[in-house]
Amino acid sequence: MGSTDPGVVFDAVDLLGVLTNGVLGGAVARQLRMDPVGFVFLAVLSALGGGLLRDTLLQVGFPVALTNPAYLGTAIAGAAIAFFLQLRGTWTHRVLIVADALAVGCWAATGTAKALDVGLSWLPAVMIGVITAVGGGMIRDIAVGRVPMIFGGNTLYATGAVIASAEMAVLHALGRPNWGMAAAILTAATVTVLARRRGWRLPGAGEWNVRLPKRDWPRPSWRPRRPRRGRRDGLGDRRGDGRDDGPVRGPGPGTP
Repeated sequence: MGSTDPGVVFDAVDLLGVLTNGVLGGAVARQLRMDPVGFVFLAVLSALGGGLLRDTLLQVGFPVALTNPAYLGTAIAGAAIAFFLQLRGTWTHRVLIVADALAVGCWAATGTAKALDVGLSWLPAVMIGVITAVGGGMIRDIAVGRVPMIFGGNTLYATGAVIASAEMAVLHALGRPNWGMAAAILTAATVTVLARRRGWRLPGAGEWNVRLPKRDWPRPSWRPRRPRRGRRDGLGDRRGDGRDDGPVRGPGPGTP
């Protein structure tokens, strides 16, 4: 019995992610009460937007999503599923979460490997991997006038793509791209699912502030002296209320 070709497994996970994100894009279209054109448009953006953006940035020819008919057909199939079926229920929700989590690692690793193959260094390659993984959902949210979900307020998602891309960059440099793909898929899926389960999220700007410790400076022990109030020589008596009695007069003409 021959061993399973890793490339076949990775391609299956890739197409599963395309189908899942096509369904998720169609779910957004259902929420906004769009027609079939809107379903297909959002499904294609959600499922293929990251890969289209990756291949455009790398300038390595036509995007794979346009040259391989399986990608576009799978994305449209996801739109049809979301259009004709109301995907409700706990298990349906869980299946979509797990399938999407597997796709995050697969797409992040694929984008990183392609960037390294064309000669980019590891840091821009990791960036391309993250764009490949989360770019489709980001473009979909912008298309419907929403702030992209990866920008905050949700459980860890892009973080899993960053970890998966970094793993692929390291193992690709060691000459183990298949190991990098497998590690990226498993790690990203684990991080994403656990974060969804336990509510892990990155802190916002107002939730994590660095405060300098207050230093108790000693108070000065001296106090400024108040001016003394009393008689002023040759001018009169200065009362405590601040009024002056006027100049001192000499004895009158009838005074002995």
